[in-house]
Amino acid sequence: MMRGLLVSLMLLLCTSVYAADKCVSCHKEVTPNAVKDWQLSRHSENDVSCDTCHEGDHSSAKDVDKLVTITAETCGGCHGDRLDQFSKGKHALAWAAVNAMPTTHAQPMALNQGMKGCTGCHKLGIKTDAEIAKLKEQGSKFGHASCDACHTRHTFSVKEAQQPQACQTCHMGFDHPQWEMWSSSKHGVRYLLKQNGVLPEGTPAPTCQTCHMVDGDHEVRTAWGFLAVRLPLPEDDEQWKADQVTILQALGVLDPKGQPTGRLDVIKAADVARLDKASFDKERNKMLAVCGDCHSANFARNQLDNADKLIRDLDHLLAQAIRIITGLYQDGIIAKPESYAYAFPDLLTFQDAPTTIEQTLFEMHLKHRMRGFQGAFHANPDYALWYGWSEMVRDLQEIKEKAAEMRAAHGKSASAH
Repeated sequence: MMRGLLVSLMLLLCTSVYAADKCVSCHKEVTPNAVKDWQLSRHSENDVSCDTCHEGDHSSAKDVDKLVTITAETCGGCHGDRLDQFSKGKHALAWAAVNAMPTTHAQPMALNQGMKGCTGCHKLGIKTDAEIAKLKEQGSKFGHASCDACHTRHTFSVKEAQQPQACQTCHMGFDHPQWEMWSSSKHGVRYLLKQNGVLPEGTPAPTCQTCHMVDGDHEVRTAWGFLAVRLPLPEDDEQWKADQVTILQALGVLDPKGQPTGRLDVIKAADVARLDKASFDKERNKMLAVCGDCHSANFARNQLDNADKLIRDLDHLLAQAIRIITGLYQDGIIAKPESYAYAFPDLLTFQDAPTTIEQTLFEMHLKHRMRGFQGAFHANPDYALWYGWSEMVRDLQEIKEKAAEMRAAHGKSASAH
């Protein structure tokens, strides 16, 4: 019996080696650098060959569809603990989040299914077999894995994924420029100086992974969530409570009467907001523990509390702008689009907002408010002030003036809504 088992194992190993040799000999000509990446990898060192992941057989680009699609579950076959962690975090929900946005479905195929826009980064989210099949029918043949967003093909290097630059491609730009904030903050400057050898290797300098992936935990999540709204509403601050209600209405989570809508379930599923105190406190306490490795507990709590208070102040600016535009809908100056559930501005329509005044509101919310509160949490005063707060003050003034012009054109004075 033992002899038979050994023979089976030897046959399996020989088959795997033959398959690898067959793949490598061809791909050295077709995709030589992909082969070099694999040869540099831990996979290669441990005889994890091409067909271990790319199950199936093909002979040319014409029949590559014979190979099994690589997904996060493929990696989870060996890295089950990391897949379990990843599956509980916000990155796993990236695909669900982008599909929860009503405007992404109106984008050109190249941007959406072709993964040249939002989905170029959000593709790392876990997809069902049905979703993958639908994407393939639409012509999207690549980018259905998840782990390779950080551990890039085909080295799948842990060391690469541990560098802050691994996060740079997605966490930059219009609505979430965390790379720009962090890299120009004192945290980022110290790390980049350490990385290029100016500061000693032992210099404390937090990276994205230090704060958001403690001890390599792949369950990435933040206290406030992407939208910086949370429940329960602040009962001890009536103004902030009213402002957050207005923002939740403009997000379509509450209707104009303040009642929950079906979109609340979508927000819950995408995990882009904290919807109970326990989940917020859990993430906040994790972050305080990280900060405590370098700073006193009092200092860390003070810094995060001040960032919370900035969200409150930013919310007051945004809520004023939303109420001004809501008044335009209520007075018939802006007509309700057919796709809108209510005669109310919808922040999630992004660039598809129907009027120029709502375009300004879209930037106020998704660009400037994001930069304001994210800059505060990433210890970057310039982003918090000049790219955040200052821009929102200017946005609000522009919205006030545009609203006055629109009212004058319709012969209607400002209402008391």
